[in-house]
Amino acid sequence: MFGSIGMPELIIILVIALIIFGPRKLPELGRSLGRSLGEFKKASNELQRTLEEEIRIEETKEKRATMRAEQDSAIAAAQPVQPPVVPSTQAETVVPPGETVSRTSTGS
Repeated sequence: MFGSIGMPELIIILVIALIIFGPRKLPELGRSLGRSLGEFKKASNELQRTLEEEIRIEETKEKRATMRAEQDSAIAAAQPVQPPVVPSTQAETVVPPGETVSRTSTGS
């Protein structure tokens, strides 16, 4: 739990704390230290949950954007390509080169 601090070192630290703070202040000091560590742990867990939630939201946004792009490309690929329509008011006559077309009206 404390890493490289062994039992003899811990006893020495507690004896020094007892001498400095006295027997009446030591339990109060221990409680406040415990509360502080609890609050720190609670805050760090909250921060971790918030970061994980933000990462999850970003991943969801990326997946939606990818799906939307795939859908758009699938829709574009499914639509048949039609040649452009040129509106015509009269029937067109193809005339070979070198010939002329005369328009004559036949009337009654």
